[in-house]
Amino acid sequence: MAYTYDDQNIFAKILRGEIPNDTVRETEHSLAFRDIQPQAPEHVLVIPKGAYVTADDFAARASDAEIADFWRCFATICADLGVTPDTGAGYRIISNAGHDGVQEVPHFHLHILAGRPLGRMLNS
Repeated sequence: MAYTYDDQNIFAKILRGEIPNDTVRETEHSLAFRDIQPQAPEHVLVIPKGAYVTADDFAARASDAEIADFWRCFATICADLGVTPDTGAGYRIISNAGHDGVQEVPHFHLHILAGRPLGRMLNS
């Protein structure tokens, strides 16, 4: 499947330094920053620096180095926030894709949400 990447999306602009962010962690291939409209006490977005539209696009096209860096960045952030189930109360990750997934920014990203009980994932 072909994905069309919009290099004018907000995350592309953040990666180019055109829009400021509250960086939590930056690695060679990934950037993590606090959400500007947090939905939980801890709400961090993790994005790859490459031009990937959705999780499946990233999984299919990213290099092994990008994939490993992204997931290790995610794990480090969870540990740093103290939300891993062995040290905290846990977390939820969300990645929206496409129309039915209500994806608002066409750049693959994970939401890490933690810091309070988050309720059921879906009610319908």
